[in-house]
Amino acid sequence: MRFPLALCLGLVALATASQSPLQRRVVKEVLEYFHSRSNVQFFFKEQAVEGAVEREDPSGTFVQLRVNLVQTACGKRAPRRQNCRTLENRRKPTCLACYKFDSGDVPKVLDKYQNCGPSHHLAVKEIKHRDEAECRAVEEAGKSVDVLYLPGMYAFSKGLPA
Repeated sequence: MRFPLALCLGLVALATASQSPLQRRVVKEVLEYFHSRSNVQFFFKEQAVEGAVEREDPSGTFVQLRVNLVQTACGKRAPRRQNCRTLENRRKPTCLACYKFDSGDVPKVLDKYQNCGPSHHLAVKEIKHRDEAECRAVEEAGKSVDVLYLPGMYAFSKGLPA
């Protein structure tokens, strides 16, 4: 029993080490979001991060990932969460997260989308299509043409008689 647990903890540590700072921030925010839900009574730990995508463009950085969670024996309000053992054969929800950060030194969230549920729930065709559409909208955040100033944009409106 100790070997699989040590192996699992080693894999989580390895996955955390390979994540960018923005990806770690998204995982942290997803865990906070998941635990803030009223129907969640137990503490959940990150089991794995899958499909991490990070793309930069002039408007900022887009991060998309799936976080697989695993239920622990501790309540979500337990003061010492690091000692919580994971429970096999219990709930293992998956969260899809899409975040768009600006290009600042301390990146601010421009837009985000999170959806958590049982892994089979997120595989349903309608939910998958909605998730994809929401993530596309998040990725487009900050790309508004109104933000750009184009030469001559205001020249004609200033020169017209009242």
